[in-house]
Amino acid sequence: MPYQPSQVKTIGILTSGGDCPGLNAAIRGVAKAARDAFGAEVIGVLNGFTGLIENRIVHMSDRDLIGLLTSGGTVLGTSRIKPNKYPAQNGTFRDMTGACVETYRRLGIDCLVCIGGGGTQKNALHLKQAGLNIVTLPKTIDNDVAETDVTFGYDSAMTIATEAIDRLHTTASSHHRIMLVDIMGNNAGWLALGASLAGGADVCLIPEIPFHIDSIVAALEHRRSRGRRFSLVSVAEGAITLDSVGKKKQKIHTKKVSKSLAHEEGRHLASRELAVMLEDRLEMETRITTLGYIQRGGIPTPTDRILATQLGVKAARLMADGTFGVMIGVKGDHLEPVALEQVAGKKKTIPLDHAMIQTARLIGLNLGD
Repeated sequence: MPYQPSQVKTIGILTSGGDCPGLNAAIRGVAKAARDAFGAEVIGVLNGFTGLIENRIVHMSDRDLIGLLTSGGTVLGTSRIKPNKYPAQNGTFRDMTGACVETYRRLGIDCLVCIGGGGTQKNALHLKQAGLNIVTLPKTIDNDVAETDVTFGYDSAMTIATEAIDRLHTTASSHHRIMLVDIMGNNAGWLALGASLAGGADVCLIPEIPFHIDSIVAALEHRRSRGRRFSLVSVAEGAITLDSVGKKKQKIHTKKVSKSLAHEEGRHLASRELAVMLEDRLEMETRITTLGYIQRGGIPTPTDRILATQLGVKAARLMADGTFGVMIGVKGDHLEPVALEQVAGKKKTIPLDHAMIQTARLIGLNLGD
């Protein structure tokens, strides 16, 4: 199609934060629309905001977009580096916002597309305040970005978690065990709750609802009284309780282990403590399966491919119209620009009156309260 009038001639694209399925589809959507419909040059910034700080870029051609729709991960690479908190020597940090601005200006970029979750939205707002034209896309498997009904990556991760619960049903029933499934979601329980409803879990513990061991034990005892000799318990990594599990969780960082190991141990301490208590109270074998980064990997679902593509194309249209400083949010059947100030620093948790929670209660899915 012929080029449409556009306010931008050169765009930059970066992916930041945790990886997830659909990132490459979003890159492709932005780049194809920007190039083919609006005649813009596309520059890929490598490894998140690190690439902007260190001037690590690639000029993207049509050949670079081949095969991206169906591939997982991100061809541009990613990192969690913040522009204003760049690691320096001896555990210190430097503010490299000026380097980001310099790279942006030197390359002649008219707008930077930042694709990522909550942290990316905050960093993008920081660069907007430094004078850069910014448009962002909402990405995260946790589905916890504010001002959007859904993020891409969520459906793919929920599909993976659901398949894991499906598979654990057979081994749990064969051995008459309680199976605990660790699912990502530190601040919000969208992923754990969605997979639990889709996979038929018996208990689902999420950050929004502090759990009580007595409630879980009662639910599993009731199942056993009805002849159910196994149970599936899904545990979001941010699940909390008011008893000893929560207290011990706070002590994990006092151990003399590496920062990365402490982080990983801290993620799922609740499920390990819970497993011990359930096995003791119910006298049933209890096993834990931690899905971890498997939830981030692999190819995106068709739903995420379509959503990521639509968001990318919408970004190209907004830039062509000269609309900057926004995230593109999903609002029902529409994609709408939302000011970054309304998004940055906020989390979308599950409201306690949400339809998914009401559905869970009415079908007997125990939420630990």
